[in-house]
Amino acid sequence: MSQYLKYFILIFSISLINVSCDSSKSKKPKIAIAGLAIESSTFSPAVTEVEAFLAREGEAVFDYYPFLQVDQPQRKAANWAPTLRGHSLPGGIVSRNAYDSLVGKTLKMLEKELPLDGLFFDIHGAMSVQGIDDPEGDFIKKIRDVIGTKTLISTSMDLHGNVSKRLAQHTDLITCYRMAPHEDALESKQRAVDNLLERLISGKGKPKYKAWIPVPILLPGEKTSTRIEPGKSLYAKVKPITKKKGVIDAAIWIGYAWADEPRNHAVVMVTGDDEKQVSESAESLARDFWQVRDKFEFVAPTTDLKTSLKYALKSDKKPYIISDMGDNPTAGGAGDVTWTLRELLKNKAFKKDTGPELIYASIPGPEMIEAALKAGINNKVSAKVGAQVDDRYAPPILLNGTVEAIHQGDIHAETEVVIRVGSIKVIVTKKRKPYHREKDFTQLNLNPRKADILVVKIGYLVPELYNIRGGWNMALTPGGVDQDLERLGYKRIKRPMFPLDKQMDNVDLKTRFIKASDAL
Repeated sequence: MSQYLKYFILIFSISLINVSCDSSKSKKPKIAIAGLAIESSTFSPAVTEVEAFLAREGEAVFDYYPFLQVDQPQRKAANWAPTLRGHSLPGGIVSRNAYDSLVGKTLKMLEKELPLDGLFFDIHGAMSVQGIDDPEGDFIKKIRDVIGTKTLISTSMDLHGNVSKRLAQHTDLITCYRMAPHEDALESKQRAVDNLLERLISGKGKPKYKAWIPVPILLPGEKTSTRIEPGKSLYAKVKPITKKKGVIDAAIWIGYAWADEPRNHAVVMVTGDDEKQVSESAESLARDFWQVRDKFEFVAPTTDLKTSLKYALKSDKKPYIISDMGDNPTAGGAGDVTWTLRELLKNKAFKKDTGPELIYASIPGPEMIEAALKAGINNKVSAKVGAQVDDRYAPPILLNGTVEAIHQGDIHAETEVVIRVGSIKVIVTKKRKPYHREKDFTQLNLNPRKADILVVKIGYLVPELYNIRGGWNMALTPGGVDQDLERLGYKRIKRPMFPLDKQMDNVDLKTRFIKASDAL
């Protein structure tokens, strides 16, 4: 049955019920929306503050969700109460003041909407906060203290999030993405809403069983992409399980590798009303995951930066893309490590204007932004860039070059400029910004398709870059999201943990049934 037909039937059922009522509005379930989403590396010196979350409140929250626009069946099936929803670029640990402020505001808004039948809890799952272990678990417990334990909560997450036992206890319905890169992000959020509406409108309420299995694996996303094996086949097993009678949803969380907390590890969860199907399905997924643990490999060839450049300079395919992985802001890096840029500027191949065109994206440099705005396009400029947050690997760089482009008004960078040094075109930003869309370059009068080399602070390539690549290599560079997990220096994750501990016997992959919040 199609989703549209399913909701036509549900809405039709509601209308029949409401015929005998004074107000059709009163019989629809009332559902709130709330959530904070960020990946935060505890191995980065960066600190994330309130403004990074770009929080929306009230009706503006609907802008996130195409399936909750006024003409959509999901919107019509309930009375919606959007409160606060914030989504930050990945970054450093969240300050306690920022967390308390955003959570406190959310709780006050939820209190004003009581009573509630449901809550759509839209989070990432990898937020770290100063002084708090398991922030999402803390957040949902605080929400329960306000809305009560009877209200159904449906949680949507990134597959790189972490599911603690506390989070599993206080949520009723839970799901996560099934693709990395996350091309199914909106589809997954809609699934969380669809599941919530179905359980509320049908009267089935909370699922009878929630199976939770912690899997002692901690791997980076660059090794677990669903584009390639074994991730591709592993995640392909999830959807068929959801079709079993008595199963509502199933999910596999890879977990987030760049935070050092006890909850950081993989998890499998299955929810439903059939105890046997729920338990057996969860254990099957957990076993399958464990059996392929040593088959996960980087999604592209990896090597040091020097070798990556050697391959790029020899390649006749444009653009040859190099992922500067260690400081990847889409995974939680500070985004201002200058180590790679320093090495590029030292390379003789790029010293002359007539050398191979290399676009470098990007480096924050407020001082350079100010100087470039003052100098103007086609004029010489000299100012420092980078290493204001993370200077552990290289100091700020004094960049001497020519201003080639200026763009203002970007939601993340605020202001961007292109500075040409020899044949290198360095994108400098006022605030850090990941570059993963072609438009990010073309609005700066850059053509990434025709560049010889494109160096981006990213790990695996998102679809737009992946589709234009000529060649591709992932450089093992230093930073707050270093791909060499062994040199990160974990102190607090649960051990043993694969791949840090190779010999692991008697791993318990049996179902842990999690009680509902009203049965704790």
